[in-house]
Amino acid sequence: MITKVKTPKEIAAMRESGRMLAHVLEYLKPLTVEGISTKELADAAAAELKRIGGQPVFKGYHGFPDVICISVNSEVVHGIPKRDCILKNGDVVGLDFGVSYKGMITDSAISVLVGNTGNARVNQLLTDTKRALDAGISVVRDGVQTGDIGAAVEAVLNKGKYGIVRDLVGHGVGHELHEDPNIPNYGKSGRGEVLQAGMTIAIEPMATLGSEDVQVEDDGWTITTRDGSIAAHFEHTVLITQDGSEIITQI
Repeated sequence: MITKVKTPKEIAAMRESGRMLAHVLEYLKPLTVEGISTKELADAAAAELKRIGGQPVFKGYHGFPDVICISVNSEVVHGIPKRDCILKNGDVVGLDFGVSYKGMITDSAISVLVGNTGNARVNQLLTDTKRALDAGISVVRDGVQTGDIGAAVEAVLNKGKYGIVRDLVGHGVGHELHEDPNIPNYGKSGRGEVLQAGMTIAIEPMATLGSEDVQVEDDGWTITTRDGSIAAHFEHTVLITQDGSEIITQI
């Protein structure tokens, strides 16, 4: 389905959903340390979301087995939390989470560096991928086209000479986790679907230190870089307004 213009009641529910989501991601940041397993992080996310009254979206979605996707280093997205995946200093950990409140869904992701041992290029990858997300959000307003968003994201990532993952895209969100249209992290301004005030979209740059090429692992979910390079992923759910946007997935 195409993402719809949301009613004031639906927007209020999405704001609460997004607030809960942002809270849980902030809650997970200080827990993302050397020696913890990705499954322990997932269990912490589930418990905290339950405590504050939200519903997880990812668990059971097309069969996904947990409440959160946790992807480490060359895993771009959709990593399955595991008891035997133990974090170590220098790991880049992607935390991708979805929350439903009163039937309205938000989607957001951050990438976290474990410890202080990442090299300068890895640190810059995280900084620039977040900057690319901010750049995409900065062009959003009533009448924006998907190509405008993609071009803004691409410009930041091209400047840093990163691989821009093209097989995975942003999307509409709200009534469903994934709604049309797709919002690629590349494109040309003035092209693509025209979006209206009141629609809600997820913008999510994914960048690598190597090639853009990705592959699906044997578990059927985890998507990794084909060349084994480190990846980063940042995402916000955004409400389009007449003259700009509102980031819903932040505290």
